[in-house]
Amino acid sequence: MSSQNGTAGKGAPAQSELFFGHKACAGCGGSLAVRAALNELGPHAVCALPAGCMSAVGFNFPQLCFANNAIITPFAATAAVLSGIEAGLRAQGVKPDDCTVVGFAGDGGTADIGLQALSGAIDRNDDVLYICYDNEAYMNTGIQKSSLTPFGAKTTTTPAGAHAPGCLTSKKPLFEIVAAHGIPYAATASVGYLPDFVRKVRKAAGIRGTKYIHVMAPCPTGWGCDVDETVELARDVVDCGLWYLAEYEGPAVSGEPGGRFKVSRKPRQLGRVRDYLRRQKRFSALSDDDIAAVEAARDAKWQQIEAWG
Repeated sequence: MSSQNGTAGKGAPAQSELFFGHKACAGCGGSLAVRAALNELGPHAVCALPAGCMSAVGFNFPQLCFANNAIITPFAATAAVLSGIEAGLRAQGVKPDDCTVVGFAGDGGTADIGLQALSGAIDRNDDVLYICYDNEAYMNTGIQKSSLTPFGAKTTTTPAGAHAPGCLTSKKPLFEIVAAHGIPYAATASVGYLPDFVRKVRKAAGIRGTKYIHVMAPCPTGWGCDVDETVELARDVVDCGLWYLAEYEGPAVSGEPGGRFKVSRKPRQLGRVRDYLRRQKRFSALSDDDIAAVEAARDAKWQQIEAWG
């Protein structure tokens, strides 16, 4: 899997794990994303993580669950800390090809409180990799709504029931917001399609400047599904078209004035949204009309995606 930490070859497991002994919940999609990314980036990557699930389960005194150098950042400062680490390494003469500076932050810490710092890092084009593991709520602090919580989802701040509709807003199009900065490279991914995710991590590590990867990472605790359904649901959300796998290469990489979008995976036929939603307790209050509205929004979005090619 990794080209830098001495693995046996394509598809082979890492000889030594770089994220281990953590206390993540069973079936945690975020921990799977971090593990896969670090196995690709290798032991010399330097990590920064804000308050969130992966810092809560990965920094357990007296044990650090990262084999890499890693630091906890203030909640809003992931990208700013990444910029500082990168500047420090550059001042010491460390070459970018020898060490990737990478951040792992949840959806709330990225799309909400961390967005300003991320935007600033992209504007400066600091040579860092920012990975958002998206479990669609503030799971670490009790399952509160974030701006990446999907329509109709039940959280503690958007209750759902006979007289409560759940989340009334739709997911913020963060991938496209990041791309609008003209970032050198951005991509979406899913732990349901790990080879695609790892390929994008590898590609990002080889590009200079700011890179962003947004990976769907189900949370059985917050989604109301079984702990052994994580990978399957992470596939289903792609196959039914509610999450898409794509890449954006900015002008500096693509050579095109406005950059270039490319779809990484096109489902032969979009699956049934109903089947995906009904497998999760957080969507149990959705009516047939609600599901029809979700499907209509999906179809409209895919008309835009198909134009990317």
